[in-house]
Amino acid sequence: MYTIYIIRHGETDNNKKRVLQGRSDLPLNEAGAKQADKVKDYFAEKGIQFDKVYSSPLIRAVRTAQIITGSTPDSSDDTGSSGAADNSADTAPFVLDDHLLEMDYGPYEGCSLLDPPPEIIEFFSDFVNNPAPEGMENLSDLVARMGKFMDTLKSEFAARLKEPESTDADHTVLISTHAIAMKGILEYLTPESHGAYWNKHIANCAVFKTILQNGEYTVPVELRNE
Repeated sequence: MYTIYIIRHGETDNNKKRVLQGRSDLPLNEAGAKQADKVKDYFAEKGIQFDKVYSSPLIRAVRTAQIITGSTPDSSDDTGSSGAADNSADTAPFVLDDHLLEMDYGPYEGCSLLDPPPEIIEFFSDFVNNPAPEGMENLSDLVARMGKFMDTLKSEFAARLKEPESTDADHTVLISTHAIAMKGILEYLTPESHGAYWNKHIANCAVFKTILQNGEYTVPVELRNE
């Protein structure tokens, strides 16, 4: 069984300013680091330890996962893609994966949500029925990207079960990603939502949980969304 916790990164200055930051690589601010610390305490109180960490390569997601787990991605990985961990024996392997990047906002990167252009207002008012503005990543492509990542976890789990030396199939995983990317995962895992997650507020350091068992994911459960 894989128990998977999905988290949005902590706050950045652009979050505070309400700016679309997408692929911009901004660090956590002081409030964001404190948010990650609270999630670390939340998991510790419940006795949850992680066997593996996956993160978007953007520093705000990486740092959030580092604070929570104590694990560190491989410093030799310069591409921000599929980096194996370089950790001590008591910390979880930490993998960077480009599938977990935030939505590509294209020319709207850096756009203020306090005074957005009309096409952004239209798109954000109804994600389901209004297509993304030209140059921005389509939501269907984003869901496919996140689905590919979740399917890779399925394959990894199936491979573990076939290992002769594997006596314990239980595995706890942390996925550290971004708001719209996280919604893409939730949409992929819950097709019957028919787009309901797109308009759902996902707070910094919000946490959802799903379980992979018998080759299928359970419906995600919201644990924290403050």
